[in-house]
Amino acid sequence: MYQGLIHFHSMWRYVVLVLLLLAILKSLAGWFGNKEHTNGDAKLALFAMISLHIQLLVGLILYGISPAVNFGPMAEMMKMPNRYWTVEHLIMMIVAVVVITLGRNYALKADDGHGKHKRMGIVFLIGLAIIFISIPWPWSQVSRAYFPF
Repeated sequence: MYQGLIHFHSMWRYVVLVLLLLAILKSLAGWFGNKEHTNGDAKLALFAMISLHIQLLVGLILYGISPAVNFGPMAEMMKMPNRYWTVEHLIMMIVAVVVITLGRNYALKADDGHGKHKRMGIVFLIGLAIIFISIPWPWSQVSRAYFPF
């Protein structure tokens, strides 16, 4: 079960990234093009957020069953290389999900389409930046392959 969830979590990140990038591009185009915010724009942002929440749920399950996560004394755990999985990745990804979720709701409360696009674009860019910083890229110390197979 653990290995299957790792594979799903690793592959689902591409769905999340593509949907977030599309939502950001649509928002920026709407913002700079001074376009109205359509149902399609709202649905794309919703699907991006839902995919991110699915990723978070799978990640939380993995957090509970992963051998890489260490729940020892905090002083000892902070010295270990597994600190990334136990603390950093979890906190940064939760922050990204909260930023995107609350930001989407905040953006939808804007009075006009221009404001909705502007808020959505900025908030999703901030969330995506946090996600990019938190992904265990192949060149990082805690590397994961691009594809898990």
